[in-house]
Amino acid sequence: MTLKIHIDDSAPPYEQVRAQISEQARGGVLPVGYRLPTVRGLAESLGLAVNTVAKAYRALETDGVIETRGRNGTFVAAAGSAAEREASSAAQTYAERVRRLGLGEKEALAAVRDALRAAYGG
Repeated sequence: MTLKIHIDDSAPPYEQVRAQISEQARGGVLPVGYRLPTVRGLAESLGLAVNTVAKAYRALETDGVIETRGRNGTFVAAAGSAAEREASSAAQTYAERVRRLGLGEKEALAAVRDALRAAYGG
């Protein structure tokens, strides 16, 4: 696992850790079952505060990307189905909201495309 923290980046360090681990896990660079370093170990290797890495791990666990198995450690989870369920739920909520706002399908899809371009840098 390779992580790089850019101090001059506008994203806070915990978000950089979260995003990089998430991207590597979902992209297959970190396979399901891969054991992540301890919070303390990763914080030390990156030169970050322990609480910064702990915050990133909590967010990753909430997102279903990783799972903590007590004293056995933290591992990359089989997150595909959990992530897909959450995305589906968010999409359903969005669809209901834009319908209530009176937007048509064309306008709703255009808004989603714009948001995805912004999020993925396209």
